[in-house]
Amino acid sequence: MRIAMLQLNPLIGDFDGNIRRIESRVRTAVDHGADLCVLPELALPGYPPHDMMLYPDFVDRNLAASERMLRLSSERNVGLLYGLVTRNDNPRGKPLRNSAVLCDNGKVLATKHKALLPTYDIFDERRYFEPDPTPVVADFRGRKLGLLICEDIWVDEDLLGRIDYDSDPAMLAVQAGAELLINISASPWGTGKHCLREQLVAATARRTGRPCMIVNQAGAQDDLIFDGASVACDGKGKTIARLPLFEECVFIADPESGAADEWRQDDVADEIDALVCGVRDYFRKTGHERALVGLSGGIDSAVVTCIAARALGPANVTAISMPTRFSSTGSVEDSRELAARLGVNFEVIDVDAAFETLRKLAGFPGGVAEENMQARVRGLLLMSRSNADGSLVLATGNRSELAVGYSTLYGDMCGALEVIGDVPKTRVYEMAGRLEHIPRAIIDKPPSAELRPNQTDQDTLPPYAVLDRVLESYLDDHLGADAIIAQGEDPVLVRKVLRMVEIAEYKRRQAPIVLRISKRAFGAGRRIPVAKKIG
Repeated sequence: MRIAMLQLNPLIGDFDGNIRRIESRVRTAVDHGADLCVLPELALPGYPPHDMMLYPDFVDRNLAASERMLRLSSERNVGLLYGLVTRNDNPRGKPLRNSAVLCDNGKVLATKHKALLPTYDIFDERRYFEPDPTPVVADFRGRKLGLLICEDIWVDEDLLGRIDYDSDPAMLAVQAGAELLINISASPWGTGKHCLREQLVAATARRTGRPCMIVNQAGAQDDLIFDGASVACDGKGKTIARLPLFEECVFIADPESGAADEWRQDDVADEIDALVCGVRDYFRKTGHERALVGLSGGIDSAVVTCIAARALGPANVTAISMPTRFSSTGSVEDSRELAARLGVNFEVIDVDAAFETLRKLAGFPGGVAEENMQARVRGLLLMSRSNADGSLVLATGNRSELAVGYSTLYGDMCGALEVIGDVPKTRVYEMAGRLEHIPRAIIDKPPSAELRPNQTDQDTLPPYAVLDRVLESYLDDHLGADAIIAQGEDPVLVRKVLRMVEIAEYKRRQAPIVLRISKRAFGAGRRIPVAKKIG
């Protein structure tokens, strides 16, 4: 039996478009001899649809799309395994189920409902779906297929530590007679996540003694980036297929093939590719083409401009330098050079006169108020241009700045998308070293907001290497002040940083969407009260 792994990038709610995309890939797979085409989790509506599922019309259209899948199966004489939303016939429990349908030649052979529903990090599937632990093993052209959905294989304590579930759906399927395990998935990416997911598939195969494959969604949806990276393992856990990261793909899995080609082991390069995917799909899926970036001459805006140019094409990116009296000539010229190297549009708009007018109107407040005023003038200009020409502003704050509030609300936090908001400052420098177009002067200069004479970031913040180390312990590892101090960090510095993080929570609630590449990004996966006792 030849199984086609269809790694797809659906758009939530675009049922016609998603079906057309599926039909095209199925034709390709059938032309290459596929007997069964496997699609990702919720491939028909797209994942994650969130509260759109509360609208009956959305669910109805999703079910109507399933009828088109049956016709496609009949027309092409091929089996299809795909994900969709179904209704729960039981009068108790949640009204919907996250389901997988297996059909062949126009007839439904089996329907599997997801057994394990995640409610951690960004996931809240119990808000909508009722779980069903019943194993489903379907007879398909002489093979017994065990059907699983995403989280159903995330039960390996050796790899994951403490888990939320007390059942093993894969083993239950094998006990019910499964000869091959197929998991349809929409598993978002974070650095190295594709490697962990492969380890889970291999561990499932070894534990059950059955071949196991996972077909994962690709592309980005709002803040989430799906890597695809679908894999197949034989019954001994040897990987026989690895699909590419961040792109759609049709691959015919051959159970008799040898070991698959290894993935590139380069976290920085993968993160750059992920952010490019995130920007590209955000614009494509929201119907926009052009981006605006405030290009300051600093490392953050330089990296964002490079990513935007790669994602959208240089002609669709406009970089604007907005100097005031505190801006160095070098910053403007460095920005001009970067724009020329990239081929993006470039403008210089001196905003000092506007800044001076606002100083007078505000009564010359001085200090941080005037520093923030400069950032807000720039944000106002960018957002006005966005309103006028339909382009979207890309914010340029990094994770370190967002964490401690070192970004100006209604200033440099303006925009539709926070491109590097999940990238620590130290990693931004690593990315800059990989992006060929950034002038050396931008990389080498001390980081500065240039909002007062001779200002540097380290006037206010600890060195970024120290700051990022403390933030990783606090945000990613959930260590408190005492535990971080016990690692050898300065007690005064640690308590200051942690207090800055908690005070800035109200700012982050108003930040643009942050593209997520870490295990603990700011956004839906982090739920911290604004009003609380600190320290």
